Amino acid sequence: MRIWFNKTFSTISSVFRALHLAFPIDEISIICTHTHNNAAAFLAADECYLEPADLTGPDYLEWCVTFSQQHNIQLFWPGKEAALISQHHDLFLAAGTQVLSVSDYETLMLLHNKANFYAHLKPAIAQSMDFIAVNTADEFDLAVANLSKKHEKICVKPAVSVFGLGFRVLDRNRDSINQLLTGIEYQIPLQELRLGMKNTPVFDTLLVMEHLGGHEWSVDCAGRQGKLLCAVQRKKPLQAGYGQIIDNNSDIHGMVMRLTAHYQLNGLFNIQFKEGKQGIRLLEINPRPSGGFGMACLSGANLAKIALQSIKGDSIQTPVIQYGLRVTEINTPVIL
Repeated sequence: MRIWFNKTFSTISSVFRALHLAFPIDEISIICTHTHNNAAAFLAADECYLEPADLTGPDYLEWCVTFSQQHNIQLFWPGKEAALISQHHDLFLAAGTQVLSVSDYETLMLLHNKANFYAHLKPAIAQSMDFIAVNTADEFDLAVANLSKKHEKICVKPAVSVFGLGFRVLDRNRDSINQLLTGIEYQIPLQELRLGMKNTPVFDTLLVMEHLGGHEWSVDCAGRQGKLLCAVQRKKPLQAGYGQIIDNNSDIHGMVMRLTAHYQLNGLFNIQFKEGKQGIRLLEINPRPSGGFGMACLSGANLAKIALQSIKGDSIQTPVIQYGLRVTEINTPVIL
């Protein structure tokens, strides 16, 4: 089977390695494309090609269909423009290519914007943290005032963000120079943030939220059209440098099953949770493999293998997960 992964995050290399471990070299070929020729993912692929850097939207979609035809792609696993591509499976099927989309277009767009996602999330499926979406300084002030009545710490994050970019805990006591000199990360002085809003009276949606100070779980999943095939929980210690623990929290597993079914999740995806004073809360659903995907597969569950077996219609053997295993990643220098 010829499997194409278009431009996506460099961590996709872990998926490539997991597939190569699971299937003989003559059974699958991994084709990778990117907009620059020294992409790290090229090192783990069987075939590598350059994508045109200036294409987006319908033009990029047309290029993808043509590429599938020219390179005899049997399975397309999209990263870039995944939501748009999810609307046009028929174009690829006409070219003999099956597309693996994590969900339908409406769901992918919902997951992309956390303000909308949290607003539509039913508590019976999973609970999110207490939050208020704001777009102006006045709305921000009111949100901080209201949430501060119920929660000791408040944090902010853009509604559209990846890798935790933009997340900050509001600091009422220190200014930025003190934070800088003492090495405090992921915090921002409340008054300085408020002062900065004077120059931007209306801004993109910002979430003002209760701060969840407990453990965090990253759950790497394989699913097929809403059925959870396998999930590996990685519990992150409160202090850095202690690795991560392969965990088996029953509450989290229940939420993962319900979320997978409700949003009809498919392929490889990641769901994150964090613990607060009121219990474990859902942070986000990432419709792609996570940065820690390789660590999850050390548990004894090759999630990439399971996902591909389900697509091919092969029988899937339930893996034995080594709960309690402590895992980490070690950087390895390479020449691109």
